[in-house]
Amino acid sequence: MVKSITRLLSLNFLFVFLIILPAFSEIVEKIEIQGNERISDETIIMFSRIKIGENLNEEELNVSLKNLFETNFFKNVILKIENNILIINVIENAIVQNINLNGIKAKKIRDPIFDQLNLKERSSYNKILLRKDVEIITSTLKNLGYYFPIIDTYVEELPNNIVNINYDVTLNKKAKIKKISFIGNKVFKDGKLKRVIISEEYKFWKFISGKKFLNENLIQLDNRLLENFYKNNGYYNAKINSSFAKLINDDDFNLIFNIESNEKFYFDKLSLTLPNDFDQNHFKKLYNLFDDFSGKYYSLNKIEKILKQIEKITTEKQFESTKAEIEESFQENKISLNFIIKETDKFYVEKINIFGNNVTQESVIRNQLEIDEGEPFNDLLNAKSINNIKNLNFFKVVKPEIIENKNNNTKVINIYVEEKPTGEIMAGAGVGTSGNTISAAVKENNFLGRGIGLDTSITLSTDSVRGLFSVDNPNFRNSDKSVYFNIESSETDKLTEYGYKTNKSGFSLGTKFEYYDDFFFGIGSSNFYEKIETDINASSKQKKQTGSYWDSFIKFNLDLDKRNQKFQTSDGYRSSYSLDTPILSDTNTLQNTYSYELYKELFDNNVSTFSLYLKNSNSISGEDVKLSERLFIPSKKLRGFEYGKTGPKDAEDYIGGNYLATINFTSTLPYILENSQNTDFLFFLDAANVWGVDYDSSINDSNTIRSSFGLGLDWFTPIGPLNMSVSQVLSKDINDITETFRFNLGTTF
Repeated sequence: MVKSITRLLSLNFLFVFLIILPAFSEIVEKIEIQGNERISDETIIMFSRIKIGENLNEEELNVSLKNLFETNFFKNVILKIENNILIINVIENAIVQNINLNGIKAKKIRDPIFDQLNLKERSSYNKILLRKDVEIITSTLKNLGYYFPIIDTYVEELPNNIVNINYDVTLNKKAKIKKISFIGNKVFKDGKLKRVIISEEYKFWKFISGKKFLNENLIQLDNRLLENFYKNNGYYNAKINSSFAKLINDDDFNLIFNIESNEKFYFDKLSLTLPNDFDQNHFKKLYNLFDDFSGKYYSLNKIEKILKQIEKITTEKQFESTKAEIEESFQENKISLNFIIKETDKFYVEKINIFGNNVTQESVIRNQLEIDEGEPFNDLLNAKSINNIKNLNFFKVVKPEIIENKNNNTKVINIYVEEKPTGEIMAGAGVGTSGNTISAAVKENNFLGRGIGLDTSITLSTDSVRGLFSVDNPNFRNSDKSVYFNIESSETDKLTEYGYKTNKSGFSLGTKFEYYDDFFFGIGSSNFYEKIETDINASSKQKKQTGSYWDSFIKFNLDLDKRNQKFQTSDGYRSSYSLDTPILSDTNTLQNTYSYELYKELFDNNVSTFSLYLKNSNSISGEDVKLSERLFIPSKKLRGFEYGKTGPKDAEDYIGGNYLATINFTSTLPYILENSQNTDFLFFLDAANVWGVDYDSSINDSNTIRSSFGLGLDWFTPIGPLNMSVSQVLSKDINDITETFRFNLGTTF
């Protein structure tokens, strides 16, 4: 059938070209279109690219004929010239009315197929494209694990030159990976290599995973992962000679990788060659890397770290017009690398174009740019701009494109975005060792396309209820200033446990803006009315605070943010300080808060975090600090202890302190589940203390540092996020209440 169609098409093209007159040259005085029903004369003339008054020859007619066929609008085209009149006679292709994919109901299978088809509804029918689409369906199904599909095609011809295309698909069973084997692997255990690749062996308990079925795209990715793994472990010449699937029965395959590891290589000398006018002192951190890597086994990741450090230094020091080249030399199994930094021509930003923002105003996106038109192009600033746009969380896709014009040393930056829904209606519930919660919220993160965030929420827990309405405009009047306004109300009922109850309502407003590079300044005002009730279970110190209070604060904030990204941070640091100063306040409580987080990758696929948190709450008038403003160690900063059950104690009541300090170290453990995208195992070490009472010296106030270590699990389950930790307490006070195991499971729907 295929050979017959090909022969017919060949004869058709031959016939068309044979009707072209021998060599000639004539001036076209008129163009006549014949045979067209749907396609206008103007459209046909446009695609022919022939103009009246043009002197035509045989070669130009052939080009015009080719142009018309490439539109896929026509089954046949004949060109001829009579008396200086060009006659274009066409036979139109049929129009596709419907495309039916029978035998496949699952949306996750149908959608990838329809996205790739050449023939679409209301497009011109073409037999060649039909054959290509059958190949696309077959290939897509194979990549989804269906290696033995049967596809029957039927083209239904309807009146008015309309057709329906029907694909009758029989999927048959998925191709299961029964076993994964590695030929030539003499270095690593097979189990280690299986954790490197994406594909996995079929096991009955892996009923959710789709990685246990053959997927040609995944196999190609596995090849790259394996080769990179070997090269990251010293095997410079490692390569994957082949990978193939061997059928062992009806639907079971063995997946086999043929590996050639060769000899292990080690770094010898690492050196740097700079332009004469570059200061060597700027590259001290780079020389430290050289010292660390020298004598260690060869690794692509290590080389990548060096190149990233070079890029960081050159861009930070305004050496943006540079490139790095690597010169290799070998002595037996030792490799020496010379990193050569060369100056290049300076490029300027000619134009920045933004595409795809149908809802979001362009000014909202441009406000995130760190680079502007007319300025020198800088890779670091451009990357930061793209990251800023991603951090808006308005888009599914943010894709930059750099078009370089070497003739005038300019670059055009095209930014393509694909918007996603920014409104959320959520309800949720959480259960855990620290209590249960119920919550509901309505959010809009991009109101009117201006980047304005609206948030209304209510949260109920075991002993409290909190309602919040907030408005946040991160680009107020295109001023690069963030303006926010919040209204909130809360009630905390601890009458049964501690003998007191608080009701608090009020509002806050303020602004925040970037004062200097990544350095932010904020100022705001908070105003709250609070009522405290007590009963017979309250201590005498708590009963003294019964009554109503009005508190008004001015809040100052300084924030230095050097993180590589806001979400899933893997490098950089953030340092923040805030001061709450009372004005027209009944209690005159002053609060200082300082926090610091450092993110580092200590080894491959690892993110380690060090954090410091300090806070004090003191009355500047000498009065007691209110119950609601006393400090407790946050639950996430001291695992292994029950929340609120540490620190100063008045009889049986934990009353909180005036001073709080926490130190935390967390490190992910990537080699437990390397290929899992929704699970993180981590090791943690926590140390904290809360102390200081302004009541009297009879209160039990210990200076003992509380500390613990343990393992944690963050798992994004199908029903919501699960957080779990197992802790071992290292030090505690006699009055502290500990907990070895903690979990929290929450969901939104």
